[in-house]
Amino acid sequence: MEYLGYLASIIIGLSLGLIGGGGSILTIPILVYLFKVDPELATSYSLFIVGATSLFGGYNHYKLGNLDLKTALYFAVPSIISILIIREVIFPQIASTLFTVASYAVSKNLLIMIVFSVLMIAASISMIKDRTTVVKNPKTNFVQLGIIGFLVGIVTGFLGAGGGFLIIPALLFFANLPMKQAVGTSLLIIFINSAIGFAGDLYIGTPVDYAFLLLISSIAAVGLLIGVQLSKRIDGHKLKPIFGWFVLIMGIYIITKEVFF
Repeated sequence: MEYLGYLASIIIGLSLGLIGGGGSILTIPILVYLFKVDPELATSYSLFIVGATSLFGGYNHYKLGNLDLKTALYFAVPSIISILIIREVIFPQIASTLFTVASYAVSKNLLIMIVFSVLMIAASISMIKDRTTVVKNPKTNFVQLGIIGFLVGIVTGFLGAGGGFLIIPALLFFANLPMKQAVGTSLLIIFINSAIGFAGDLYIGTPVDYAFLLLISSIAAVGLLIGVQLSKRIDGHKLKPIFGWFVLIMGIYIITKEVFF
């Protein structure tokens, strides 16, 4: 299963390079089901992998002039606040076993996977619809941008997911950015959020296998480079709905496996 996991890790970067998002939504299932990482630890590992891959992609966009630093900071600062609240205050207080119904125990790990599968299904619907036309505000609305940043931070903090499928539409609509700048700026925001979340986990003593994380991140980075090259020949908007169906099937599979098996 590990070899399949290494192969699947390429998809994390491949999707980021091709469609500007979606890769981080696959990281948790790959870690949990293919590498047998505990779901709670997988949220920490996901922050490192997603952050490292986003940093690599963001640097490439920086060289192309596709980063809006001011917008990124207005979005990232509220995200950082909510990430720290979730990971350092709320998350550690959640009991390993939440409650028991008859002989069925609802655990913290089960909650993580169920919430994550719901997020996957929501993300997949967004990708399948693939709304390429966005009615933009005439000027940047930094207040609403900050509110969305706070909400994305909750998602990142609880699940270790970058939330690119939420960030990019927000940057298009509320920050009035063109698509290429939205993708580049989104990668920078994801890196900042992930780095802060992972640093917080290190502070509370989360065990880390750096050799494993660097290996998976490197494989994902290779996938990102391949995706960037393919994006020059393939229209990412055409691939997005196909990828969305794949994520939808995975989301349904996770719910089915966790609840019934």
